[in-house]
Amino acid sequence: MTRLKKGILVTVEGIDGSGKSSLVQNLYDLIKPELANVLLTKEPGGSQLGKHLRTILQEQTIPITAKAEFLLFAADRAQHFAEVIIPTLAENTLIISDRLCDSSVVYQGYGRGLDLATIQAINIWAMNGIKPDLTFYVRIDPKIAYQRLVDRGKLSAFDQEPLEFFEKLVEGFEQLYQHNKEVIILDGTLAPHELAQKAKNELIGWIQRHKLL
Repeated sequence: MTRLKKGILVTVEGIDGSGKSSLVQNLYDLIKPELANVLLTKEPGGSQLGKHLRTILQEQTIPITAKAEFLLFAADRAQHFAEVIIPTLAENTLIISDRLCDSSVVYQGYGRGLDLATIQAINIWAMNGIKPDLTFYVRIDPKIAYQRLVDRGKLSAFDQEPLEFFEKLVEGFEQLYQHNKEVIILDGTLAPHELAQKAKNELIGWIQRHKLL
């Protein structure tokens, strides 16, 4: 099996209902047989602390203010990087994460209206200055994503937001990524296997261009 010359941090971003989580799993399944070290993780929930925070954030059985919501995500992120991301990158591993810092910028910034600069500053601090090497953004019409969530049935606190909230999120992702060269935009309406294969091809091409094999 091929080994990487250095660790790579890849994140998959997109609104709920975009097919993002299915892509993460399918991409992992496609790439794992070809690389010696691959880790699948997520935010929130990639650490032991994060599993508890994920339940609080996804269920929100008590009211949580926008600032408290972001700080819970930031706590998850700080623990995730200290416990999982940083040690694993040091082992020359490809890390594929279902969401990272950009989700907070979009959901709590563009979605909840919190100050973007403050969110980004806290993210940098929580992540020890480490940034994703490559981001896949699964682009989809918010109406399609919203209908997928309704059809799915079991909804998280975020899934239950009105369509207008999802429209703000899409606008946020589009603004955040419009000038970012390390973002690859994927079509969320593709069949799951086709979407995963395209992501794999893009990822392998990126690794080869950066001479990391």
